[in-house]
Amino acid sequence: MALPQEVLVGILNTRLDLEIARDRHWYRIPVDSVNKFLKLRWPPQWIAFYQPGTFGKQAYAVRYYAQINQISEVFRWELFPELPNDYQSKKRYYKLEFSSLQRLPTPIVCRRARHLVFIQTTWKKFTNAVEINDLYDESPLEDKLWTEFKKLEINAERQEFVTVKNSTYALDFAIYCTYGKINIETDGDTWHADKERIPLDNERDNDLQTNGWHTLRFNTYHIQEKMTEYCLPTIIENINRLGGLKEEGRVFPRSIKSNSSAEFVQLSLF
Repeated sequence: MALPQEVLVGILNTRLDLEIARDRHWYRIPVDSVNKFLKLRWPPQWIAFYQPGTFGKQAYAVRYYAQINQISEVFRWELFPELPNDYQSKKRYYKLEFSSLQRLPTPIVCRRARHLVFIQTTWKKFTNAVEINDLYDESPLEDKLWTEFKKLEINAERQEFVTVKNSTYALDFAIYCTYGKINIETDGDTWHADKERIPLDNERDNDLQTNGWHTLRFNTYHIQEKMTEYCLPTIIENINRLGGLKEEGRVFPRSIKSNSSAEFVQLSLF
């Protein structure tokens, strides 16, 4: 059986980065970043590129991808020999060399203007993704909840990074409402077995609450066995209690009926 193909979505911070990828067919990632964030699923077989706000009308979407041919560890001065030899020149990077860039027939768009970090995903998810949130491959519990959100047209953001004071937290799902924000966490069985995490999660929840986030936590049993009876009604009730979904392009917020038919109360004008 063929091994799954890993896709890494990297960030093109500047137009120069796009020119290097297009014309010289390589991309760089600091070794420290790989060791800290990407090591468990390294190396990828494919690379794709997210274009942030610096790209103007072409921003907030994945438009290009390529198959990786080789990965090597190099110094910065080897990548940019024309730059001055200073302390930065000795920084170590992984150099990902690839074939010519291919353009997606339809870009994978980001609904909100948001900052992203690396996304590790599968080839299957990448080729089927319509928007950025379809790419995430964090856990089956998140995927199951995300499937329900799409059915209900609940525009949540996955893996949203929020900075409170001196701490940065990755939220499983962030939902923006008229009068507040909802943080939804999917806590698997391993979370319950790790008692040392409880004080840290309490501190996290308190920090987020102070910053206006309302946290809802659902475990494996809730998501696998009580999605319809408990999870979704609880989430919908909190969305409506906070004034409905706040969405770009709408004059008024959108509330959701909490019955099983999942019909919507359309309060919005485009």
